[in-house]
Amino acid sequence: MKIVFASTPSQEEEINGLVRYVYSSIFPLYFSDEEICEFEQLKVLRTPEDFNTLKDAFQVMTCIQTIISILEPSPLDEQYEAVFDKNVATLQEFGLFFPFEFQQFVDAKRLKNTMLSIFTKADNELII
Repeated sequence: MKIVFASTPSQEEEINGLVRYVYSSIFPLYFSDEEICEFEQLKVLRTPEDFNTLKDAFQVMTCIQTIISILEPSPLDEQYEAVFDKNVATLQEFGLFFPFEFQQFVDAKRLKNTMLSIFTKADNELII
């Protein structure tokens, strides 16, 4: 008999928070608002209803966090391309659609101008 632990609601909230962070802080560095809207329609990084085990949820969180840490710095460090690819493959094994290759982010960064995005969080908020 094997005992497994189911993922917790707080893990699933954390994963959803990481996905929101990718959409609000990572994608706007590389893609236009139109492209990001298209990613939403294609259900990029849409999580399944729940993960089977605690281990699955931790692996997904770790993969997303690793991808974030690779894509946040500017300029991108190409020595992490293999790590990026491995984490993308792991996400896809768990049913998360992430159809990107490292080179797409390198190319997108080169072409992206520094326009504001509707997906980024505001630097400040008006308090009324």
